[in-house]
Amino acid sequence: MFSKKHLLKLLCFSALISSAATAPMFEASKAKAAPNTPTLMITNQPLPENLRQQSYAGPRRAPEVTPQQILGGTYSSGYDTLVSKKIGGLYQDVGRLQQETSAMSRQLAGMQRDGQVAAAAYYANIGTINTQLQSGTTPGNPRLVDQLSQARGNLERLGQHLADYNAIAVDVAALASEAAYLLESTRSAYSVSGAVEEDHARLADIEDSLTNILVNIDRMQNLVSDDVSRTANYLNAERENLRILSLAVAEGDFYGKSLTSRPFSSAPQTNTVEQVAYSEPSAPPAPNNPKPLVKIKFDRADVKYEQPVYAALDEAMKKYPSASFELVAIEPTGGNAAQAAIESARSRRNAEKVLMTLTQMGLDKNRLDLATAQSSSATTSEVHIYIR
Repeated sequence: MFSKKHLLKLLCFSALISSAATAPMFEASKAKAAPNTPTLMITNQPLPENLRQQSYAGPRRAPEVTPQQILGGTYSSGYDTLVSKKIGGLYQDVGRLQQETSAMSRQLAGMQRDGQVAAAAYYANIGTINTQLQSGTTPGNPRLVDQLSQARGNLERLGQHLADYNAIAVDVAALASEAAYLLESTRSAYSVSGAVEEDHARLADIEDSLTNILVNIDRMQNLVSDDVSRTANYLNAERENLRILSLAVAEGDFYGKSLTSRPFSSAPQTNTVEQVAYSEPSAPPAPNNPKPLVKIKFDRADVKYEQPVYAALDEAMKKYPSASFELVAIEPTGGNAAQAAIESARSRRNAEKVLMTLTQMGLDKNRLDLATAQSSSATTSEVHIYIR
């Protein structure tokens, strides 16, 4: 029998022979499987960095967002919304509206300056005429006639300004409507979905601009309305005054302002006015009829009645602003039928002449009545004026 020592040697020898026989086959198999089969390596060396990034799954630090990135446009850039497109059109409309409002404001200021110049020139002409009439002058003085013509021209310039004011009032109203529409469109854009913060900030800027424009337009509307009303009243009054002034220049005597320039306030009713009766055309003024306010006797060719008539009517209208007047042509009844016909025609012409004088003084024709009457006590044609 083999001892243990001989048996151990025999086993070792068999193992060496077996390993020598299988070594080439193992190397060939290893070389063949190397490209596809990962190799498990056990080492005490640190893991390479590229393998560490691939295999390490621990928590990572998120990148920091700095204020400079926010303020620098990283957040707010690159967004073209539907609201931003609408804002571009609103900016163009607001800019055009501002230019039109400024141009209209300059035009209105220029009209006011021209009106002041025309009014100053007009009153210079009127002052010259009144001064000369007060000092005394000749009838139909050509110097005063020229001043009167210049005054009419300056007054017509103011009348043209009134037409310009009416035209600019229409333009200002159109601007107000457009500004109100744009403001409503701007406010409705706030509710459009898909806007960014910058869109609402720009909308607020547009809204402020439109509000300021509307304030300026409202002021222009009030100014134009006041100017139209004031200029219209001024022209009506001065045209009446110019009519009476032209009569004064023709007569060479000073009268005063037009009779229509009286304030038509309610005057207290008195029995004197209420009880006045109209004179019948067939009946002459009798003792039971009221005494005439003015009695004009046409006993010569050129009767200077204008100044006394003006003074009497002026005093009467101060007491009774709403009073009316009746002109009665008095025909003398003496003589034959031919003389009576001549006196009748003459008295009617004289009454019509007085009626025209009163209208030139500024008295409304609706406040004047014309009648005829015969009188046995009258020796010549007369015109009586009664207050009613």
